[in-house]
Parts: sequence; C-alpha cells; structure tokens
Amino acid sequence: MQGEGPSTGRSCSFLRLGGCNLTCTWCDTPYTWDWTGSSESGVAHRPADELHPMTVEEVTERLTAFGTDLVVVSGGEPLSQQTRLLPVVEAMREAGVDVEIETNGTVVPAPELAAVGVRFNVSPKLAHSGVAESRRLVPGPLAAFNALSGTCFKFVCSGPDDLTEVEQLVRAYGLENIWIMPRGQSPEEIAEGLRALADPVGARRWNLTGRLHVTLWGNQRGV
Repeated sequence: MQGEGPSTGRSCSFLRLGGCNLTCTWCDTPYTWDWTGSSESGVAHRPADELHPMTVEEVTERLTAFGTDLVVVSGGEPLSQQTRLLPVVEAMREAGVDVEIETNGTVVPAPELAAVGVRFNVSPKLAHSGVAESRRLVPGPLAAFNALSGTCFKFVCSGPDDLTEVEQLVRAYGLENIWIMPRGQSPEEIAEGLRALADPVGARRWNLTGRLHVTLWGNQRGV
C-alpha cells in the first residue's frame, strides 16, 4: 500500500531504485546508497547485496504481474536513472497503470518523462537532514516540478518548529500542494508526530499525511 501523501491507502506496487545524490542522516532507506555507514543506522550496506541489475523487460514484467493499478517508483533518487526508467513508465502508462515517482527535487525531470502523465511526489529536505543547503535545495528542479500538474511537495518534519522553515521555502519557491509528514520509524513516533503537527498544519491550510506502512507494519522492509 502507498503509505504517504495523496494516494495513502491505495494498493500499489513499488519499484525501488538504488543510489542517491543526497546523504540524509535520518534516511529510512540507507540500504539504497549508504555503503560507508554514514547515516544514523551506522551500518555500511553492501552494493552486491542490495543492488540487482534488471532489464527494462524484466522490470516491466514483474510490475505487470503484481496486477495493481498504481506503481510507485522510489529510491534512493529515481531521477538519477530517469533515462532507463522512461521505457518502464511508458509501458505502465500504456497499460492504464497510474505511476507516482518519489523524488528529492534536486534533479530536473526529463520532458519525455513528465509528458507521460506521472505524478511527482517531491520531498525537499530540511536543515535537519544534515545535507548542505546548496545540495538539497536546487531552484531549477523545484520550479520545474512546481509547474507540472499534480505535483505534491512533501516535507518531513521533526515537529512544529520545522514548519517555519517550510513556510520560508514555500514563499521562496512559490510551492503549491503542500503535505507535511512527521519524521519517525515506529507507529508510536508517527502517532506522536501527527498529534503535534495537526493543529499548526491545519492552521496553515496545508495537508497532513502519516506513514501508513509504518503504522501497520512497523519499521521493517517490504519484500
């Protein structure tokens, strides 16, 4: 199930790609990029264990076999591989399957990818990510995503104090369709974060999302 954002609760299939151009300390998928143990987990993952090269045909066949009407492409940072990703997305769209791409918003989407009718769920990183601002906030890509119909901007917040930073980014870049999600990797953390954020998010007329998959299954990897 899609656990976050506008499609929360929808049955879906996930395509997770390896590699990321950012190094967020609290990343919940460090196994996609952290080969040195630099994230909070402190675990140095092995590329040979985590990355499994597949052809476009193999990926498309696997996704089609799941039989869902939504495919969510995540990472890592999927747009680092968007040239290879394009034919997979095109095949899914031709089959009538909705496609959402989760991205950190630092890479401009290729016009061909944007043209096939995907939705981009853009998650710009805040200062608590530990990533330098010049790396995590790139004006060109943010403007490109903001101009695309259906794009949502999803910010991970540790608490209400982070909303001031979000406000500054919304004003600076003219962002629309704002979603706030609590940081957390346990059902208890998510519930506490939602309670703390609900009133200040509502007062700003933004949207609030939990992490349904964490609420239901805790901090465990899917299969």
